[in-house]
Amino acid sequence: MYMLLKLSAMRLATISLITCTTLTIAKAQVTLPRVPSPAASVGQTVGISTVTVNYSRPSVKGREVWGKLVPYGWNVQGFGAGNSAPWRAGANENTVIKFSHPAVVEGHNVPAGSYGLFFVINNDNTGEVILSKAYKSWGSFFYDSTFDEMRAKIKLRDIAPTELLTYDFGDITKTSAELELNWEKKQFPVKIEFAVDNIVMENATEELKSVAGFNWQGYASAANYALQNKINYDQAVIWADKAIGQNNSFNTLSLKSNILTAMGKTADADKVMKDAVDVGTENELNNYGYQLINQKQEDKAIEILTLNTQRHPKSANVWDSLGEAYALKGDKKNAIINFKKSLSLNPAAPVKANSEKYLKQLGAM
Repeated sequence: MYMLLKLSAMRLATISLITCTTLTIAKAQVTLPRVPSPAASVGQTVGISTVTVNYSRPSVKGREVWGKLVPYGWNVQGFGAGNSAPWRAGANENTVIKFSHPAVVEGHNVPAGSYGLFFVINNDNTGEVILSKAYKSWGSFFYDSTFDEMRAKIKLRDIAPTELLTYDFGDITKTSAELELNWEKKQFPVKIEFAVDNIVMENATEELKSVAGFNWQGYASAANYALQNKINYDQAVIWADKAIGQNNSFNTLSLKSNILTAMGKTADADKVMKDAVDVGTENELNNYGYQLINQKQEDKAIEILTLNTQRHPKSANVWDSLGEAYALKGDKKNAIINFKKSLSLNPAAPVKANSEKYLKQLGAM
């Protein structure tokens, strides 16, 4: 009896050892390439928002894809929850799409986050796109419509043959991009949009509470974005004032002046611009003069460039610039005077070449 008990104990110990060894081996497996249907990832930035898609890539391999390999419409899977389900939009695990910020997908508002991406294809080239909050499920086998974030009808396109299922982004604009699934001879397009200006402004507000708020460039760049995109001028003025508080310079003052001009506050803008001119360097005033020339404000340009010659009388470049302003206005006499003054100051080669070019055009050489 003792021997039998001892043998039983030995068998149990052996079984336990085998079980533990098996589990240890299973846990110790190394990562190997996935064949077939390799994993892939694709991403696109729209504004400062990102869209990423993680998926697996099956090949056609001469198979009939639509209506066969991928059935038309909604279908009950042979394994899993047994629900009528869409196509998993790839192979293996769920195809997962992630939005860094709230998005609008085919007209539907979608919160930031990760979603299982599914498609339906019908035999008339119509279909649906579905985003599911249950993005950790395996393929369509455990699809549950109660977790749907959104569904939208789409129209498929015919394309050139594509052997390996591929996601891409096309028709990219400032605020949107089109996600495209391409496989066999079909394309599934999905329009994705972001409220870029609002996202940028909200993000700037948060970033300026951190490291970006410790330097004037952060406030200036945020204010300039608002100016260039014609949004929230009141906030832009506040940011411009913050930049001026840290760096009272031509750049920051002229930025505020431009914002005030955009707001229709011309008198206030002129006053701030005068302050900017008062502290402007030679190069800053010269560049401002050319900016005014490009805006067809030749008289104002001549006023600024004349001031620059008074502050920097030994600079050949400022006399050359003033000569150019007169020439573009059509004042030949004063143009010649200033170009000759520039040449008398031993200018650098590019400045000399410009003055001589104009003098020849004006018949003074």
